[in-house]
Amino acid sequence: MAKLVEYSRLTLPCPVPEWFEQALSYPGIQLLDLTPQIAYESTRLPEGFHRDPADQIVVATARIQGISLLTLDAKILSYRT
Repeated sequence: MAKLVEYSRLTLPCPVPEWFEQALSYPGIQLLDLTPQIAYESTRLPEGFHRDPADQIVVATARIQGISLLTLDAKILSYRT
């Protein structure tokens, strides 16, 4: 989120730290740690995933945690494995 704001690709209604605080206050929302297992999995995604390291980490996190990923990112959506 912060990088998208930095690159003017996203506008938030408040400063980034405040946005994170508000987002994390919703019931059921949890910030997950970037573990060594997730970092490694991000380098081992099945063939066909694009080279954006942030997207690789997001997808690897969902795979390791066994959770659904909600996104509008076309590159992630086009990845089916």
